[in-house]
Amino acid sequence: MVTISAWDQTRYFRPDMIIASEEKRCTYREAGWWGDKTLADLFFTNVQAHPERMALVDAPNRSDFAFGEPQRLTYGDMQAEVERYAGALVAAGIGKDDVIVIQLPNISEFVALYFAAATIGAIVSPIAVQYRSHELTAMLGIVQPKAFLCGTVMKGADHISTVRPLLSDTIKLMTIGPDAPTDAIDLDAEPARPDQLTAHRATTHIDADDIFTICWTSGTTGIPKGVPRSHNHWVGIAPGTYITSRLRDGDVMLNPFPLINMASIGGITMSWLRIAGTMVLHHPFDPQVYLRQIATERPSFTIAPPAVLNMLLQNEELLAKVDLSSLRTIGSGSAPLAPAMVQGFQERLNLPVINIFGSNEGMTLITGPDDVPDPVERASYFPNGLNLTPYFGNSPRQIMDSRLVPPGGGDPITNEGVPGELQISGPAVFEGYWKAPEQTAAAFTEDGWFKTGDLFQIEQGGRFLRFVGRCKDLIIRGGVNISPEEIDQLLDGHPDLAEACVFSLPDPVMGERIGLAAVPRRDVELTLESVIRYLKQHDLAVFKLPERFFQFESLPRNVTNKIVRSEVRELALAMIKEGD
Repeated sequence: MVTISAWDQTRYFRPDMIIASEEKRCTYREAGWWGDKTLADLFFTNVQAHPERMALVDAPNRSDFAFGEPQRLTYGDMQAEVERYAGALVAAGIGKDDVIVIQLPNISEFVALYFAAATIGAIVSPIAVQYRSHELTAMLGIVQPKAFLCGTVMKGADHISTVRPLLSDTIKLMTIGPDAPTDAIDLDAEPARPDQLTAHRATTHIDADDIFTICWTSGTTGIPKGVPRSHNHWVGIAPGTYITSRLRDGDVMLNPFPLINMASIGGITMSWLRIAGTMVLHHPFDPQVYLRQIATERPSFTIAPPAVLNMLLQNEELLAKVDLSSLRTIGSGSAPLAPAMVQGFQERLNLPVINIFGSNEGMTLITGPDDVPDPVERASYFPNGLNLTPYFGNSPRQIMDSRLVPPGGGDPITNEGVPGELQISGPAVFEGYWKAPEQTAAAFTEDGWFKTGDLFQIEQGGRFLRFVGRCKDLIIRGGVNISPEEIDQLLDGHPDLAEACVFSLPDPVMGERIGLAAVPRRDVELTLESVIRYLKQHDLAVFKLPERFFQFESLPRNVTNKIVRSEVRELALAMIKEGD
């Protein structure tokens, strides 16, 4: 694998756009990871091959959280919408490399807008529907878009009123939905402009190495960072899902994750492109609607948060009513998976759960049933080197190079059971944060490896990697490092816990102690002692047992449904202060 130094980056990267060096381009193209096709090219190829095949299906409750009746679009229908939107964007002055910020839920228009932007060479920066002026101000300042696009109606939010004071004269407001304001470009009312679009295509060269999206991450700092990815970055990561998920031509996929990040774009949308499948949309996550869609739309693959799968397996009455027989596999991630859950789905339902650990920056750790048949191993481990056939390739190759390095620096770790920060390189890994050289320099090593901030350790003779926590989440009790995720994983299997996590509490004697935040299931009375008894039954070391108990009605989660451990800790500390 070719890597480049920080000095090489300043030599090869354009100052305004982050693109790969010529050396990387050649290496990845020769291997088949990258190619010459943009995502628009791949989409229109599917249109030509399958114009009558169903492409997009809206959630049945679309009018409850957004507007309009649910749509069912064939590839031919979708082509018409993509080209109509593309012509409207060109008419509004949006061109190659211009950024469009889009704030929409999972509705069919959002997918069509992605490919409209790809058609004209514009850059999409998707943001979560939950974000308000605090987050928007920072993001707009970073990407300096030519347009902001949102819906006129969104349950629980007024996006137009929120963003309007933040828009400068150079940012166009665009909307979809009823009752568009007079100061906005109403994309619903825009006609098709085939001549204008044809002229734009004839005079504009769009390269597969051009930046196509700028997604967002904040890591542990809370400061938003733009993550630019080219068409080829997305193509490079796609085999991770469509191969491990055993997807076939024309399969139906249910997408419950917002169309703003790796799980939804890299996992579902890129697989949908690869197999010319049907993408069924879902938003916001509602277990009843989600299960009904599985029963009626008959997907072969979907993804779900671990908490939902745990809940489903523990609810015998609900499990007896749902029909999951169409599913060939189901993906899960964003938090450690409970071995009992993964084993339960496989043994009781003959449904393999795929363990997915990814990031917007391009981390590709996936454990599928073909690589790791044993469900207990699959819940806890990732192959130490995953070989997959590239999108444009003919034979398996390693999709991501990785190494473990001590958090404080030093030589790569080769011994088992020693935690180290995962550093990665490869065709799916981004090149640096958007117009943020200081953040980029801090995130990459001198020899070009991305520092993930995640702690892993080598297991079983080097065969596997096991996630043990975030570098900044470690609990250091009496000088001993404790991974909170290890304990969380065991707690996920507790029958009386709806959700839980552990976290560090300051202590003058031990440095830190272990706090437990828990949400009991139904009307169960929960105590610290009962949780400790459960953890002892699983042979957890005594020094890792929680020492203080905090009961909550719910735990704070971010837009990707991950528990925000830092916020849990702050709430617990406030509870302690109130009790003093």
